[in-house]
Amino acid sequence: MRGRVPFPARARGGAARPVDAMSTGRPSLVIVGAGPRGVGFLERIAANAPELYDGQGLDVHLVDPFPPGGGRIWREEQSPLLWMNSQAQDVTMFTDESVDMAGPVRPGPTLHEWAGLDGRVFADRRTQGAYLRWVHEDTLAALPPEIRVRHHARRAVRVGGPREGRQQVWLDGLPRPLLADLVVLTLGHLDAEHNDEQRELAEYARTHGLVHLPPDFTADSDLSALAAGEPVIVRGFGLAFVDLTVLLTEGRGGRYERSPDGELTYLPSGREPLLHVGSRRGVPYHSKIGYDWTGERPPLPRFFGPVEVDGLLARPGRLDFRRDVWPLVEKELGFAHYHRLFAAHPERTRTEWADFERSYAAGTGDELRALAAAAVPDPADRFDPAALDRPLDTVRHASYDAFQDDLRSRVEQDVARRHDPSHSPDLAVFLGLLSVYGQLVRLGDVGPWWHGFFSFLASGPPAPRLQQMLALSRAGVLTFLGADLTVTAADGVFRAASATVPGQHVEARALVEARLPHPTVERSRDRLLGELYEEGAAVTPEGLLAVDPADGRVLDRSGSPHPRRFAFGPHTDARGSGAFTRPRTGGPAFRQNDAGARAALSFLRALSCRAAA
Repeated sequence: MRGRVPFPARARGGAARPVDAMSTGRPSLVIVGAGPRGVGFLERIAANAPELYDGQGLDVHLVDPFPPGGGRIWREEQSPLLWMNSQAQDVTMFTDESVDMAGPVRPGPTLHEWAGLDGRVFADRRTQGAYLRWVHEDTLAALPPEIRVRHHARRAVRVGGPREGRQQVWLDGLPRPLLADLVVLTLGHLDAEHNDEQRELAEYARTHGLVHLPPDFTADSDLSALAAGEPVIVRGFGLAFVDLTVLLTEGRGGRYERSPDGELTYLPSGREPLLHVGSRRGVPYHSKIGYDWTGERPPLPRFFGPVEVDGLLARPGRLDFRRDVWPLVEKELGFAHYHRLFAAHPERTRTEWADFERSYAAGTGDELRALAAAAVPDPADRFDPAALDRPLDTVRHASYDAFQDDLRSRVEQDVARRHDPSHSPDLAVFLGLLSVYGQLVRLGDVGPWWHGFFSFLASGPPAPRLQQMLALSRAGVLTFLGADLTVTAADGVFRAASATVPGQHVEARALVEARLPHPTVERSRDRLLGELYEEGAAVTPEGLLAVDPADGRVLDRSGSPHPRRFAFGPHTDARGSGAFTRPRTGGPAFRQNDAGARAALSFLRALSCRAAA
């Protein structure tokens, strides 16, 4: 890897020796999915094996049609124009002392340390793929010699076998299954069958010769049907949209220039389609924050920690997120915000922190809003999650032309604010969001609203991507449509309208759904998950695979954990806040991987001891 800073070599074992695809008579573990989560689980096997599995043979089978490390999403073979969405210093695959886990810390480099990058750089995904490949190789080297690994570059299509016996993992194109004492599903993001709306739109497109691109991983979408100069309606304003614009502009030969006054200008190639974008919120995700933390951190968790989660779990019946959980989450985020405001910017407050904190701790709902209004004179300094979540709710314009200036101004203000440390309560809220996510994992499936809210505030694009978006808007390549976007199909075209510009609409012969498919088990195109569901695996109301929060074992519909099947990742109700963990933030994914790996090793050790006896 060009520019890589050497990292201390690991002690090498015999892990890379291949094993036969079928049974060898040794205990066996099959990991389906060799992307970051699968490799992260294997890393925890390597870290815990000396304590829990020393001296006993084990065959590990990694099953994934894509190379281990990056898997499908983070593979090295994709456009060099696509970036990571996190700074290189904020991406690690290695545990540290902040992770609450039983297993040992096995430190390793962050992405920027490994690649020799400036920590603030947003590396391209090829570099991240190379980092993940190295993490996989480093993990293999860390395994004891008696644990052997083989990668099967195929797709797993079915898991069978009795609860108390060996499992059978069938691979596409092979006549016999892999035999596994344990199966771990780390499947990552999944393709999905269309829902009713998408089926209707797709059928309409086929009937009328239109273009309809359903939800998909953008790098895998065939964009060739989006013709130069032709209008395209895009529904979705998040990270998939950012990738889409990159591939349809720079990816088609356009380029950017910066003028002497600092404004970015887009120079079209003439091959770009004309993009018309809208969404539920009608605005792009907030810019990444561009300054570092200084001073005291808010003491988190404060109002939404283990005690509060224990109380929620003890309640009878199913929890309602907005009624039961959100008031605690909102109070926690507000506490992080005001703690920072009073500590770093006391001149913008009217009271002493001790008095405010005492009243804040005792208050709820409207009381907290009244307290903030009395103590913080500028509304821009108050924490208002409703306004953050729906910034265009009361905004109306007579025409799309009038709305363009408004939204460009909003994006410019957002980028400026996110790079101005005088607004550092925003960064405190970000830390609060990470703390909350770490607690919410214990509650399982909390519904889609929270994940969208988190992503909108905390997982937005780098500022340069938003500046490029503004340049595309000024160049006429990109038009903003507004909030509460509706798409209909009639008169041989797609038609989009928005509440922000009432009475107006745009028409196009192409529609792109710029988002990943929702990870529902019932509609997944993954045959393996579909069969698990049919066999009785439990699924949450939002369609996620239900797992035991203690160790990731798959639950059946009676709530019983399967003794030989585990699952981790976005298709489960224990999904985390993002693909990767920031160093020293106690990443829940690390904790889950460690608990699952220790449970798996303990099970396999007991199995091996029984066989030896």
